[in-house]
Amino acid sequence: MQDNKPENFKRELGLLDATMLVVGSMIGSGIFIVSSDMVRQLGSAGWLIAMWVLTGVITVIAAVSYGELSSMFPKAGGQYVYIKEAYGKLIGFLYGWSFFAVIQTGTIAAVGVAFAKFTAYIFPAFSDTNILYEFNGFKLNAAQIVSIVTIVFLSYINSRGVKNSKILQTVLTVIKILSLLGLIVFGFVAAKAEVWDANWANAWVSASLDTSSGTWMPISGTALIAAMSAALVGSMFSSVAWEGVTFIAGEIKNPKRNVGLSLFLGTLTVSVIYVLANLMYLAVVPLQEIATAESDRVGVVASQNIFGSIGTLIIAVMIMISTFACNNGLIMAGARVYYTMAQDGVFFKKAAQLNKASVPAWSIWLQCIWASALCLTGKYGDLLDFVVIIVLIFYILTILGIFILRKKMPDAERPYKAFGYPFLPALYLIIATAICIALLYTKTSTSGWGVLIMLIGIPIYYLTKAKE
Repeated sequence: MQDNKPENFKRELGLLDATMLVVGSMIGSGIFIVSSDMVRQLGSAGWLIAMWVLTGVITVIAAVSYGELSSMFPKAGGQYVYIKEAYGKLIGFLYGWSFFAVIQTGTIAAVGVAFAKFTAYIFPAFSDTNILYEFNGFKLNAAQIVSIVTIVFLSYINSRGVKNSKILQTVLTVIKILSLLGLIVFGFVAAKAEVWDANWANAWVSASLDTSSGTWMPISGTALIAAMSAALVGSMFSSVAWEGVTFIAGEIKNPKRNVGLSLFLGTLTVSVIYVLANLMYLAVVPLQEIATAESDRVGVVASQNIFGSIGTLIIAVMIMISTFACNNGLIMAGARVYYTMAQDGVFFKKAAQLNKASVPAWSIWLQCIWASALCLTGKYGDLLDFVVIIVLIFYILTILGIFILRKKMPDAERPYKAFGYPFLPALYLIIATAICIALLYTKTSTSGWGVLIMLIGIPIYYLTKAKE
């Protein structure tokens, strides 16, 4: 059928749209929350900022390395296509399977629930404590309903064509960036010298907070490495999803140039904003208060210290806009992976169809159903814990794929070559592998489940192949 051909995608996204997709998909609720747990793990301003800088550096290195692959394969599916071309269909399928089962849908569910939690600041009836239905231990709360409604609404917008979702993404992301920068500026204006000086007094003395007693326990050596890897889960999770722009390459104008450039501009922008936001936290909130913020909402505490009682409302609206835009980007990009997998015969055939608006609507709605189901499980927090390990494994495989494809396809057209090759991609591989090993060692249960879910894809792949 003519309709099923990938050429039918409309190239309606420019460089600004692509960059806003990168930024919008990366900035969700993490920057307002995860620093609290990071401080509990590390206990010092210096180590907190160091972890955010390290995350930013390796994220930008990874993003600019992807630029070479995006210029070689400027079509829908992005990272799935790169992995398949480097390693073959099985590993490509494992990525797609993990992406559908946990990575994208689990993230959409978690971001949807974060949206609902902060909506409850303005409308208390939408709180997760408002239980609407209970049966045999299963509890349905108002926050879950709100999160599902937003996922369904955004899926509907995206099913109507890329133009509407593009405008929504760009407008919301610009508002998100300006409001975050505004919060940072107001924070530095309201900064208290005594808070800043106290937070930086022992900048590199690491300690871990015992939450039961409220006392700090000094850590070093192996314990410090374990704390660093645990802290990195937060900053790394806040810095994923930038690769979403590669999935939608079939709808980007001049993709050989704009995909790689948007990856660089987007990840650099977000990394700088993240480091500035954490410096602002350290300027207005004492370290102990960052570590003990209620429900880890350090953004709320900072906003209250800056703006007074209205600060809660300000941050709630900011996070609502932030998570809404984040989910729009995730929903838009994710469906293109299932579309491309279906084109390759390793996903439901219907996912390979485009609707009248030239978007893979069937894929969008399937993704919507599974993400909504994950909202209902109440297990999205557990899912997030092991999303990071799977994401990192596939980042490593993709960047290793640059080395493999240079040997496998030496004469292929490469309009853009990985910046700093081979040194920067190799540096990323070393750092990311070290983080993976540390996670598997220190968080064996959650990380192990992540790897297990990925490996379950192997028998599924051969079962589907057997039916052909």
